[in-house]
Amino acid sequence: MSTETIQPRIETSWKNALSAEFNAPYFASLKEFLIEERKKNTVFPPGKQMFAAFDAVKFEDVKVVIMGQDPYHGEGQANGMCFSVTSGTKLPPSLQNIYKEIKADLQVEMGKNGDLTPWAKQGVLLLNATLTVRAASPASHQGKGWEQFTDAAIRLLSEKREGLVFILWGRPAQLKEKLIDTSKHIVLKAAHPSPLSAYNGFFGCKHFSGTNKILIDKGKTPINWQII
Repeated sequence: MSTETIQPRIETSWKNALSAEFNAPYFASLKEFLIEERKKNTVFPPGKQMFAAFDAVKFEDVKVVIMGQDPYHGEGQANGMCFSVTSGTKLPPSLQNIYKEIKADLQVEMGKNGDLTPWAKQGVLLLNATLTVRAASPASHQGKGWEQFTDAAIRLLSEKREGLVFILWGRPAQLKEKLIDTSKHIVLKAAHPSPLSAYNGFFGCKHFSGTNKILIDKGKTPINWQII
C-alpha cells in the first residue's frame, strides 16, 4: 500500500500541449481512481515518475516514438518510460531481447544498465499506452483513462510534427497506427520483444539501424542506441 503524495513531473511543452486532456472530465476520473488506488495498493511507477516519458524529452525535440503497453509491475522496476527500468535493476526479459537485437543490428556491446534515459535525451519518446499499474497485477490500470490520454499525445505528435519514426512492437502497439498520419511519418512494425514472440519477427527487424538511416536521410542526428 502506498500513501505517497502524487507530484508528477512533466516538461512544460508537454504540459501545454496536453492541457485540454488534463482538464477533461475523464482525466479527473482517472486522477480520483489513482488517488484511491494508491491508498489501498502499491502502484508503479512512483507518482513523481508517472509522466517521466514526457518529462525527459520536449514535445518539439521528439524524433522517435517507441510504444509500450503498461509499466513493469515488479518492485523497483518501472521508471515511467516504456521498456526502461531503474538503474541497478536486473534487465527484464523484453529489454534483454531489445539489447540482443541492438547488438546484432549495430554490432555494439550493450551493458547491464536498463535505464533508457539516454535515448530519451536524444529525442526518443518511450511511451506506454497505460502509465501506471498495480504491483504484481499486469494490465490492472487498463481501461481507466490512460489510453485516451496517450492516444491524444500520439495524435498531437502526428498533427503538429513531421518526419517522426514510430516504432510499434506487437499487436497492441500496432493498433495505434490508426492515430498516425503515415503520409507525414514513418511507421516501423515488428513482433513484441517478449520471449513469447521475439523469435516471430522481432529478432532481425533491424529497427535501430533502420531508424537511424531514416533520421540521417531527413537531415537529423541519428540515435546512439548503445547503453553501457
